[in-house]
Amino acid sequence: MESSDTVASAAARHPADPEPVPSTKAAAAYALGIVAVVTSPFVGGVIPALLALRIATQADAEIAHSEGFLLGAAKSRRARRLAWIAVAVACFVVAAWLVWWIFQLAVDAGRG
Repeated sequence: MESSDTVASAAARHPADPEPVPSTKAAAAYALGIVAVVTSPFVGGVIPALLALRIATQADAEIAHSEGFLLGAAKSRRARRLAWIAVAVACFVVAAWLVWWIFQLAVDAGRG
């Protein structure tokens, strides 16, 4: 016996409609987000993070426009989250380096 949800979803889909497929842009943004997190301690992660944010925005727009035939909204959200983590880590590294540099200037000024 089929539930009414299964019958309703089967009736709403035309047999000629294409099968849902994963978004390649969401996958690319996710891969760039991972690269960004891995390279963020070296501050170079900002570039792939910005690319991931841009591509994730495009993926979200395409997924919303596809009316359910393009999958990957969750992967796009994870890519955006990873990209922001990478930006935050890179900012922390830059801030820590600036504090260390100012501290070294103060120590050198105290000696001479």
